[in-house]
Amino acid sequence: MSAGPDRSGPPAPGPLRPFRVPPIHRMRLDSGLPVSVVQVPRLPVVTAAFVFRGAGESAVDVERAGLPSLTADALEGGTTRRSGTALAEALEAAGADASVAAGWDTTTASVSCLTDRWAEGLDLLAEMVLAPAFPDGEVDRSRNQALARIRQRSKDPSALAADRSAALFYADGEPYGRPLRGTEASVRPLDRSALRAFADEAYRPEGAALVVAGDVDADEVREVADGVLAGWSGGAVVPAPPEGRARFEERTVHVIHRPGSVQSELRLGHPGAPRTTPDHPALVVANAVLGGTFGSRLNMNLRETRGFTYGVRSQFAFRRGPGPFTVSTAVDTDVTAEAVREALGEVLRFVADGPTDDEVRSARDYIAGVFPLQLETTGRIAGRVAQLMVYGLPDDAWTRYRDDIRAVDRAGAHEAFRRWVAPERLTVVVVGDAEAVTPALEALDVGPVTVHDR
Repeated sequence: MSAGPDRSGPPAPGPLRPFRVPPIHRMRLDSGLPVSVVQVPRLPVVTAAFVFRGAGESAVDVERAGLPSLTADALEGGTTRRSGTALAEALEAAGADASVAAGWDTTTASVSCLTDRWAEGLDLLAEMVLAPAFPDGEVDRSRNQALARIRQRSKDPSALAADRSAALFYADGEPYGRPLRGTEASVRPLDRSALRAFADEAYRPEGAALVVAGDVDADEVREVADGVLAGWSGGAVVPAPPEGRARFEERTVHVIHRPGSVQSELRLGHPGAPRTTPDHPALVVANAVLGGTFGSRLNMNLRETRGFTYGVRSQFAFRRGPGPFTVSTAVDTDVTAEAVREALGEVLRFVADGPTDDEVRSARDYIAGVFPLQLETTGRIAGRVAQLMVYGLPDDAWTRYRDDIRAVDRAGAHEAFRRWVAPERLTVVVVGDAEAVTPALEALDVGPVTVHDR
């Protein structure tokens, strides 16, 4: 009789399945707009996306903070040819799903639809972003919604922790230190003329790109796009990446007072690494070990061993400039100081000793194994290709991504992490009841404690 399966431990992972990232066909339209086409014939779907590098939040000064997001939101309000209702009906008739979103580095406008309607979808998307009407009523509606979201964030502990920690991680004047969608003071004055001016200056072919992914070939894309975008001209200013200067050069603790709070939101971090760093693969692997997966050191300690939290994570926010490295979680008020001690201790130990060979091997296998799942749709493929242009990455960056990840060893992960994370400069932010948590935080003696009103 044959032996049954070995149930003494989890099964060993199987061999990594082969995966081929579709090639990119590059071209330039008559308008000067660079175009990337990725042919994905397995589904009759096409995603087309405009990427505007001069239209990210970091491109505007603090007085106009939130303008890129508000402009993107207001584009659905109608064009010079159609009202907002007529535009929505035209998109629905074409079976097209359109969206516009502003991030730190870009504004991206995309549309997805079936292959036989993709030209119509691109035409409608181009109409949205190149001929917006910004009617006063729609601008007012979008602005009021933006202000409501900002007020809601100030009352949500997690959002408040994210916003206040960014402000405390970065020095004055650094774009990454402010909320992505601006503040009440910066958004309230924004009107139709401000949105019109921003769209006119930022939505231009020089400094932008078009990515088309799906069941379509490059010659067809050129023909359709040249026709849709005929006459479009001009250039947008693409700013230099933010410097990412830190507010503090030593470890400090900050309590954002929420009277009566029964939980504390914790953030530990400081400015991290830009996306262009050669250390990117090693940092992805190192972070997976520390706090990027369910089985990470932070989660095993704070959740599984001590029962402080439902979950804790660490991450590098890779941007054109040095985005934040952050450890984040929420815990009960009475274990706040203990959770800070353990989270900080894990970072200290990781910097001192690094990961083990087994931890690195497991993280590499996981990251390489799930990567194909992140390219299952035309929208995700278009997003990955857009990143190549936004961050100035080589065309084969995603083709060799799994190989780069699998080449990371223990020493490489440790060295990269030590290069970019300095425990002695971590800023600790606690959103909670200051009267309940401050004495224990001071007793930790990990840095001077300052209490702030919300």
